[in-house]
Amino acid sequence: MPESGFTGELWRSIEGIYAAILDHPFIRGLTDGSLPRDRFRHYVIQDALYLRDYARALSLAGVRSPDEEALLMFDEHAVGAIKVERSLHEGFFREFGITEEEVRNTPMAPTNLAYTSYLLRVASLGDYHEVLGAVLPCYWIYAEVGRALLERGSPDAMYRRWIDTYGGEEFNELVRAVLELTDRACADLNPAQRAAATEAFVTTSRYEWMFWNMGWTLEGWPV
Repeated sequence: MPESGFTGELWRSIEGIYAAILDHPFIRGLTDGSLPRDRFRHYVIQDALYLRDYARALSLAGVRSPDEEALLMFDEHAVGAIKVERSLHEGFFREFGITEEEVRNTPMAPTNLAYTSYLLRVASLGDYHEVLGAVLPCYWIYAEVGRALLERGSPDAMYRRWIDTYGGEEFNELVRAVLELTDRACADLNPAQRAAATEAFVTTSRYEWMFWNMGWTLEGWPV
């Protein structure tokens, strides 16, 4: 993945966050097989709920784009996010005996609601470079985590499927396309605009750590 251009700067701004993600017990548990099934179950239900709003954020990114190629790309990715990852989730749901009705009736955990609310606010009201910064971590961090975990493997077949999806070439191709677009679209930003895009990128990267922590702690509403 790029080390130069604006996306290289963005990645350097979250090196500490990414290191904390790789060290999180949820992520480590995927590769050594120690992650309790109830925590992964909680995570995949919340992830399915998350993707519905993330797809909306991607559609908004397309609408906000100044060029047609980006509009088409984000619309395709919005459909792909729902299709590809729904297929992955549905496999997990079958193994867990989770019904679509159960998913639909599960409330978003606080972290999930906060993350998606932030994404949709930036996608609706932020400048285009901020929108790109906000939607990028969900692509990029998952690809980097997937590739890192591919090297470690997993003794658990269910967790291996998760790792193979995000560490695979098909998903990484999508990520490279978004990185290239971001570098092109942000090449001429002034310092204030670069700072705003970086702030959005760092914020949603923090939410990525919090999302896995939400799964680990079985986070729900306290009252």
